[in-house]
Amino acid sequence: MRLATATLIALLLSACDTSQPPVRVHDPDKPPARLSDWGLMAADGNRLRLNDSVVPYELNTPLFSDYALKLRSVWMPADAAASIQENGDIAFPVGTILSKTFHYRYSGSGFQKVDAEAALEDDGALNLAAHRIVETRLLVHYDDGWRAFPYVWNDEQNEASLAIAGAQFDFLLAGDSFTYIVPDMNQCASCHTPDHAAKSIQPIGPKARQLNREFAYVDGVRHQLDYWLEAGLLNSLPLNTPRLARWAERDQESLDDAARAYLDVNCAHCHNPKGAADTSALNLNLGAPVDRGFGICKPPVAVGRGSGDRPYDIFPGEPDDSILLFRMEHDDPAIMMPELGRAMAHDEGVAVIRDWIGTLPGDC
Repeated sequence: MRLATATLIALLLSACDTSQPPVRVHDPDKPPARLSDWGLMAADGNRLRLNDSVVPYELNTPLFSDYALKLRSVWMPADAAASIQENGDIAFPVGTILSKTFHYRYSGSGFQKVDAEAALEDDGALNLAAHRIVETRLLVHYDDGWRAFPYVWNDEQNEASLAIAGAQFDFLLAGDSFTYIVPDMNQCASCHTPDHAAKSIQPIGPKARQLNREFAYVDGVRHQLDYWLEAGLLNSLPLNTPRLARWAERDQESLDDAARAYLDVNCAHCHNPKGAADTSALNLNLGAPVDRGFGICKPPVAVGRGSGDRPYDIFPGEPDDSILLFRMEHDDPAIMMPELGRAMAHDEGVAVIRDWIGTLPGDC
């Protein structure tokens, strides 16, 4: 039975709100102009609430996106379920909709710079008095593959409009001005194509090792993979599923686990043997050996100013001589990495990678 206990409780807590339409999967060539027409969520300027059949989830280590918080959700058609592959990737059934709603904690002085996870109220809603929602990105699985649709929220915080060409906004974040960029549909595809030759869009966030954690549902804290299995979203659950280091609790993880997880999530969707950056010969996948292929003592390949005149991608024990750290610290679009998805450096991420490189043994 797809409608889990938590969903029933959410329905009661929302005063039996039946105003939300059912979730609909639209023609990929005719996506609706309004986000609400998908039926995934509704906002009234005060609260944003997911449809009762839509399940929120969180990742152990999320992709950095200019300190935006993200409300992630999954919806699958009735009697359809995902399966966990041998490599830990999740094969979602046709009809699946993944959503990611970007928001910031907000006060009268502007957006707050918080390196944390999204925080829902006890009833599963997002309090818009304390948060400002900016955009929602959808990944929808059709018969011929996945399609991406970005939506931008209005000032009234009660509707989002399709933004095929993307958008830009100037915000104040912790008192500093910056330009927030909503990617266009082609840019969405450029990051969500881990196999460059196949040129097919894929989800890059929800993997088994990323979902292997607890989540505070409206009926209590549950393990996400167990919840998905019981709710009918997974057809089976392998034993001994690996767990990626949790970024929000990185002080409790080993430095190596935290750094490897960060590079895997923020870099490896392009920097892998089949990715868009395969010509760099840099493989930052979680399971890749930490050797020359990972950047250890590897001279730069066609990076121009991106090298910062540093000799190696990763110089063991010498973070300030490592190209990897130089590009992470930069906010010049011609130099920074990742080159899409951020406009500012991630101070906390830079600090972890700096410390990690500093502990690496050996010399070049």
